[in-house]
Amino acid sequence: MKRFLLGGLVAMGIAVPAVAADLPAQTYSKAAPVMIPAAYDWSGVYVGANGGWGTENRCWDSVTASGVFIATDGCHRTSGAMAGGQMGFRWQMASWVVGLEALGDWADLRGSSVSILHAPDVNRSRVDALGLFTGQIGYAFNTALLYFKGGAAVIADRNDVLNGGVVVATAAGDNRWGGAVGGGVEFSFVPNVSLAVEYDHLFIANNNTTFTNLATNTPFSTDRIHGDTDMVTVRLNYRWGGPVVPKY
Repeated sequence: MKRFLLGGLVAMGIAVPAVAADLPAQTYSKAAPVMIPAAYDWSGVYVGANGGWGTENRCWDSVTASGVFIATDGCHRTSGAMAGGQMGFRWQMASWVVGLEALGDWADLRGSSVSILHAPDVNRSRVDALGLFTGQIGYAFNTALLYFKGGAAVIADRNDVLNGGVVVATAAGDNRWGGAVGGGVEFSFVPNVSLAVEYDHLFIANNNTTFTNLATNTPFSTDRIHGDTDMVTVRLNYRWGGPVVPKY
């Protein structure tokens, strides 16, 4: 019996290597790397053009030459188109984007109202140009960017007094400074090119304006002119920088 068992074990020991030799060799391959969607990079210098619409609620107050308030002379709304350009720089850190920008626009905001104190004289206001110097902070969703901005603003302010449709008194052009806040959303639809819609509110400081009588070249009146500006623009930007960073 022992011989029988021993013989069987020896036979199996010989057969197993032989069967194993007939099995196909197993091959192993490294798994392919998992591709993470490419991340758009908003970093870089950009220049662009913009166009839109602006409005302003302009109020005139009669004051003395020293600036003492006398009475309200009425308010009116100015509105009109604007167009110009912008340039700036952005730096992206993870999904956060910070930057600086300068914008300059030609503007045609105009409005008028009949003077309360000197009817039928008409008080007319206009904004011929404006500029913004702002910092930005935003959050990127790949090729979409939501951003907010704030900084300084300046407008080229012009004011006249009319009678019978003829200018009878005018003021020297004023460049009035103030602050600006706003925000927008921007989309990159092809590498390095993006389109944005932006809203800005300009807090413009009060300004005492002296009017000169054109017929006599003598002082006509002094008014404190004030009013903030709202603007909505569509912007097209071209940026120099690496648009796409593939990640694995």
